[in-house]
Amino acid sequence: MSDKERVNVLLVDDQPGKLLSYEVMLGELDENLVPVTSAKDALAFLLKSDVAVILVDVCMPELDGFELAKMIREHPRFQKTAIIFISAIHLSESDYLRGYEAGAVDYVSVPVVPELLRAKVRVFAELFRKTRDLQQLNNDLERRVAERTEALAVSGDRLRQSEQRRGLALMAGRMGSWDHDFQSGSWFWDEGQSRILGVDHDGFAPSIEAIAGLVHLDDVARIASAVARLSPADPGGSIEFRITRPDGEIRWCSVAAVAAFDAQGALARLSGVTTDVTDRKEAEDRQVLLAREVDHRAKNTLAVVQAIVRLARRDNVEDYSQAIEGRIAALAQTHELLSQSRWEGASIERLVMDEMAPYRGEGEPRVSATGPSLLVKPEQAQVVALALHELATNAAKYGSLSAQQGHVDISWATDDGLLTLKWSERGGPVVVKPSKTGFGTKIISRLGSNSRDKVVFDWHPTGLKFTLQLRYAEPASPIVRPHERSDASRLLLVEDELIVGTFMQDLLQGIGYRTTQPIGRLADAIHAANSERFDGAVLDMNLHGEIVYPLADLLTAQCVPFVFVTGYAPRGVDPRFGAVPVLQKPVAEADLIRTLKTILAARPGQPSTTDLRQQA
Repeated sequence: MSDKERVNVLLVDDQPGKLLSYEVMLGELDENLVPVTSAKDALAFLLKSDVAVILVDVCMPELDGFELAKMIREHPRFQKTAIIFISAIHLSESDYLRGYEAGAVDYVSVPVVPELLRAKVRVFAELFRKTRDLQQLNNDLERRVAERTEALAVSGDRLRQSEQRRGLALMAGRMGSWDHDFQSGSWFWDEGQSRILGVDHDGFAPSIEAIAGLVHLDDVARIASAVARLSPADPGGSIEFRITRPDGEIRWCSVAAVAAFDAQGALARLSGVTTDVTDRKEAEDRQVLLAREVDHRAKNTLAVVQAIVRLARRDNVEDYSQAIEGRIAALAQTHELLSQSRWEGASIERLVMDEMAPYRGEGEPRVSATGPSLLVKPEQAQVVALALHELATNAAKYGSLSAQQGHVDISWATDDGLLTLKWSERGGPVVVKPSKTGFGTKIISRLGSNSRDKVVFDWHPTGLKFTLQLRYAEPASPIVRPHERSDASRLLLVEDELIVGTFMQDLLQGIGYRTTQPIGRLADAIHAANSERFDGAVLDMNLHGEIVYPLADLLTAQCVPFVFVTGYAPRGVDPRFGAVPVLQKPVAEADLIRTLKTILAARPGQPSTTDLRQQA
């Protein structure tokens, strides 16, 4: 082992595996490697020890590397400490500038080259050793001051401790320290504590009553119980609770406290540190919400795939397989576009160009596409992509793209809240209107079921002319037309995924029910429920971000039975609908038949069990 005195190298990363790899890489330097997994632990170590080099991961929860470096640099003692950022993500020029402004002296990108990392750390460690001798006189002076301070009276000693706590709070950020002497009734209360509670530091007089008035009413009893549990055998504890600031803002706090007891075992003193953890709580809530949304979207996607598979019809297995693969590929392509826009919408130009890419050719352009740059809604993007896929596939097999000189012209425009998409073929064989309605035609035609949407197929002999108009702004609620009486039960079908709705409507009609067209908006569904008396309902839980509960309340008041169909977990349903059946997407036909039979069993006009089984 070397005779040199080891220096501290602080390793900060929230992933233990990465910390272990850094220790292995730097082991041969024979320095004191100190791994920590959070910014709070790093700050706590820095308060107690000198550090030659700090390796910081850029991406960490609660405080990222930039924020931690900035906090460290704000303390005079660490203004010249070497900080090296380690990043596993691609950093832009602005990120580098932000890092250097925060106090970084160097960057290391993942994957880390061990030799390079060792060389950088060795240079800064040696530099630290050489400058430490110059700092020794100042350290001795600080030690003497500390020793004299400790010899002062109790009031002076308390002042020194308060300053140390205040320094810790200011370094960590969003932290405050406090101390209460139960015997004298005195309080110590630093500026960080006042900042967390949102009170004026000079004007606020701490007291148990004043502080209790800031605690959220639902958490007062928990705090009192936590204090009551403290004892000489177990004097420390921590708790998280909410506060309501004087301006009405609610914040989350985490308090770690330690108690002192007198000779009789009575509580004499309570000291603690308060941390504002609102951002962490909100991040945890967002993470839970994100997990639910990912699960919901995955199940919705599976439901769309199920609908594509069930609605597809082909004369042989090979054609069936090709049709399914092409449609799923179109769906996947659309999901990629939506993901890039964070599900805000998809560029119609990208939809057109991506779907028509295989047919543009390398020579004379066979496809032209013109129109303004705009986004279509996520719920419309999937249908538009599948419509373009079906039109292109049909043109390649039977239309203009099946001939060498054939051409397709695609254009789109917006006017008065409507998006108009036009498809025009020329130069192909003579067009004959098909005798059967296929999957693509069925899906495209359903787009015209809304009062402001319009679909036109013109099977012109010289080439198919197709026009699609979609509502680009919110329409008024559609007028529900009366339906002729029938012995079959009439169902309200609410589903915002058009493809899934088409599948559900075909399935329900196939087993003997009469249904509405799939209704995808909450206001339209409520309007329909108020305009017509239904025997039952099938309700998607989430309609473009709106929960269907207002409609469920209305149907309950009307004594109309219903079933929820959702991509969310059943446990997320409001307790007041605990008795309502919940089917998760993708829905199995047998489960849907059985559930509807159960909820409609007591209603007149319901098909018999034998009829349902035969028709299924």
